[in-house]
Amino acid sequence: MLVVVLLLIAFFAIPVVANAWLDERPDDVPWYQARRDPTGLAPEPRRTPEAVVQVYAARAVAWRGIFSVHGWIVVKPAGAESYTRYEVVGFGVANGAPALRIDRTGPDNYWFGAMPTLLADRRGPAAEAMIPRIRDAVGRYPYPHRYRAWPGPNSNTFLAFIAREVPDLGLALPANALGKDFLPGAIFARAPSGTGFQLSLYGLLGFMAALREGVEFNLLGLTVGIDVEDPALKLPGIGRIGRPSRQD
Repeated sequence: MLVVVLLLIAFFAIPVVANAWLDERPDDVPWYQARRDPTGLAPEPRRTPEAVVQVYAARAVAWRGIFSVHGWIVVKPAGAESYTRYEVVGFGVANGAPALRIDRTGPDNYWFGAMPTLLADRRGPAAEAMIPRIRDAVGRYPYPHRYRAWPGPNSNTFLAFIAREVPDLGLALPANALGKDFLPGAIFARAPSGTGFQLSLYGLLGFMAALREGVEFNLLGLTVGIDVEDPALKLPGIGRIGRPSRQD
């Protein structure tokens, strides 16, 4: 029993504490005043005539960033002069605002001081074919007016839902995308990447096995796992340690 407790502490608690200690965001600026300007990660629409689909994640606001990232998806059809950004946020939901927001900000902006990471970048005819399906999936998202930071539904629950509905997006969400394992109305589902399966009890206890994600164990929303395709260790809060995950 002691060994089990020590293993749980080593793999689930210590990484979260280490992530909090390594937090490099300035603490002299309130989170709501932190930068939210464009980062330049999204290609300029007027110079990019082809269709573009991109998925981003950035460290969550304030203390939530110790545990999780916030994710969103943007689309630009061929010839379009602007992007459409889809995401789920908790701001204002308690006062009647929808959780699902469209074009709340630019496609690639800093997320309250956090530099986003590009999780997926699809372009050309393949991206063009995905866009109508992504928009249909957004319309079918079962929690457009509901948000719960833990264990979900939240922004990562939304992205995982979109990914399952459009499996050729090939999206493997990071281990610290807390809420990705909250399965709408089910305990068994296809992995977000479409290359395996997962079991999850309300995002609190679960298991995933997939070619893209590797093997993951979820406890209380925190994920520990091993990526076999792109060798890496997945840890709560930190995300991954090892080779960067490929987008293709």
